[in-house]
Amino acid sequence: MKLYLAGHNHRYGTEQMLLTLFPDQRPEYPDAPPGEGEDALWLTLHRGERWLTGTARLRLGGREVRRTGRAPLPPGGDPVLLARAEQRALKSAFYRAAVELTGRRPAWGALTGVRPVKLPTRAMEGGMTPAQAEKELRQRYDVSPLRRRLAMDCAKASLAVKRGLGPRDISLYLGIPFCPSRCAYCSFISADVKGCLKLVEPFLETLREEIALSGELTRQAGMRVRSVYVGGGTPTTLSAEQLTEVLSTLGQAFDLSSCEEYTVEAGRPDTITREKLSALRRAGADRVSVNPQTLRDEVLAAIGRRHTAEQVRAAYALAREAGFAAVNMDLIAGLPGDSPEGFRYSLDGVLDLGPENITVHTLALKRGSGLTGGAPLPGGEEVARMLDYAWDRLRRAGYVPYYLYRQKYMSGGFENVGWCRPGYESLYNIAMMEELHSILALGGGGVTKLVDPGAGKIRRISNPKYPYDYIGQRERWMEAKRAALSFWQGLPTEEE
Repeated sequence: MKLYLAGHNHRYGTEQMLLTLFPDQRPEYPDAPPGEGEDALWLTLHRGERWLTGTARLRLGGREVRRTGRAPLPPGGDPVLLARAEQRALKSAFYRAAVELTGRRPAWGALTGVRPVKLPTRAMEGGMTPAQAEKELRQRYDVSPLRRRLAMDCAKASLAVKRGLGPRDISLYLGIPFCPSRCAYCSFISADVKGCLKLVEPFLETLREEIALSGELTRQAGMRVRSVYVGGGTPTTLSAEQLTEVLSTLGQAFDLSSCEEYTVEAGRPDTITREKLSALRRAGADRVSVNPQTLRDEVLAAIGRRHTAEQVRAAYALAREAGFAAVNMDLIAGLPGDSPEGFRYSLDGVLDLGPENITVHTLALKRGSGLTGGAPLPGGEEVARMLDYAWDRLRRAGYVPYYLYRQKYMSGGFENVGWCRPGYESLYNIAMMEELHSILALGGGGVTKLVDPGAGKIRRISNPKYPYDYIGQRERWMEAKRAALSFWQGLPTEEE
């Protein structure tokens, strides 16, 4: 769609709204006016003495409408608050014009962004009741009843975790960027271990150095580790001996006496063995992910998974035999070759196994993925049926939603939701997604988030993405980790 902005330069916010309303459209910023009958949006911002007014003139399929949206001008001249108010007026105008033309209301209404739960969370922290916070989602953003309920449930879980966190609490993320093969839908930084076998040992040697340095800096700053999450890639691509060596280094470098949960994302069933699970348990891991994504063999083949649904069930049984009290299983709605009936089969099969946590993702078509052809993708309405079934079935089975997030290019503009049996909420998932405290990330592609909850400040530090760069740029991440120490030393203590 051709976009023409006047009185502002909020390209990112405009593009977010475009993706929400018209997932198949991509933004264009031409110098010349649109041709006869071409789809286009003219989005204008006017600043008055008390109000900001956005005006959207939207042309679509030969029809055209004009709608406005307003937001009060924030006092004090704070540039952050001003930018938020401007975008609210502009997005509201765009949303109203699109609904008028299409008659369609997205599940999340006019709400964009990765973390919709932050809105009701902030509202309740600011003194609103849950009913008032939900009303704001309905009146200001036109969020559907089901998504309002999801957001409110997750906001309550976030507040419950936040009340138990201290100013010097952190979580650890350990990234192992290797997989046995690359799944077609994946856009994460990972390397096929068969193609880069020579890098595995040098990577692990470098990782142990980073662990040792980071542990020392964390002790100097007086930080307390509350959770550990080992992800990737697929950590169980490593051998049992390699897992033991890396996780032993982690246990020696960090004081884990206050750690409430220790999760390893085993993920791929074709990497899970009894020996590896035993190594994880000896290291202290008490949570593990066994992620089928689907229990239909033909869909597994379509996404490049080199295992069967029966191997998923066998891996789950091994995790139980190893003594893991909490098992997570991931499913993806919208995979190529899948259908609402097929997704229901997968979800019902996972529920029959009885994991403590089930995460339901919506397929996100990212540029880094390999989904460029092959089996057809389900349409937005089919994905909606999959998710509607999941939300109803999971609640009836006794699961509750506790964290959620959204992504660009997500089928139908929906969301990813973590569900659990009450009492099995993941502290790491909530703290990471809602940015409640610092996440110290180690390994290839790890992104450290340094959070100052009192000041509302977040600083991000990224490790080199690829194993070769991570190994070769040792001085870069060492210096970045030292910067974390000075950040933490400025935080208040428990007594303050």
